[in-house]
Amino acid sequence: MDTEVKALDIAKMIDVSLLRPDMPPQEVLAGCRLAREYDCISVCVKPCDVSLSFEALKGSDVLTTTVIGFPHGSNVTEVKLKEAGIAIDQGCAEIDVVLNIGRLKGGDNAYIEEEVKAITDYAHGKGAVVKIIFENAYLTEEEKIKACEICVKAGVDFVKTSTGYAGGGATIPDLKLMRSHCPEPIAIKAAGGVRSLEAALMVLAVCGSGCRFGCTRTDQIMKDARAAEAAGTLTLPDPAGLTAFPQG
Repeated sequence: MDTEVKALDIAKMIDVSLLRPDMPPQEVLAGCRLAREYDCISVCVKPCDVSLSFEALKGSDVLTTTVIGFPHGSNVTEVKLKEAGIAIDQGCAEIDVVLNIGRLKGGDNAYIEEEVKAITDYAHGKGAVVKIIFENAYLTEEEKIKACEICVKAGVDFVKTSTGYAGGGATIPDLKLMRSHCPEPIAIKAAGGVRSLEAALMVLAVCGSGCRFGCTRTDQIMKDARAAEAAGTLTLPDPAGLTAFPQG
């Protein structure tokens, strides 16, 4: 991968996260305006805010994304399918689906395979992109690898580290593990822990083109990206030497 990066490349990695439980509609609209200003790839909103976001983003290239089975993944498959259908019909171009964490940890791989395949086929049939959320903070390395294998077999578009609401978010070791077990064209989304331009560049270096990250600090990261591009310092680090995101 070319080590030279443009600020727009960073914007096209950002799913602006508007998922805070107490976030009122006014803040959702403010987040949509920010995403339009920087030409981010998408905003990720709560299911109740899909129509609001879709209307606010009309006339822009910014997509509306929502979450399915959020944040624990424990809904039955039929409910997840219904959620997905409503969201897509209301304008969602992408859905971030939490897999059933308990079933995965219990070794019920057949359940996970059937659910992921059913949701992926359904969403793809309606023209939507599918991201499957693992919630790695709860999983062993073996379980993370199994989740990757299931997603590869199902033909998902993205594998995603976390909801951002568990005990931990994305880590560099997890991103490297997921990249090694999910060949392209499956992309990776980091969620939780990407709080700076430096961290965003790490995600791109480790995960490659097409990757995403969930972002609650869009304005600061994009200001820093534009400043670094102007200064000629917006470049990728060597992924081999990366072990952890910066703190803060």
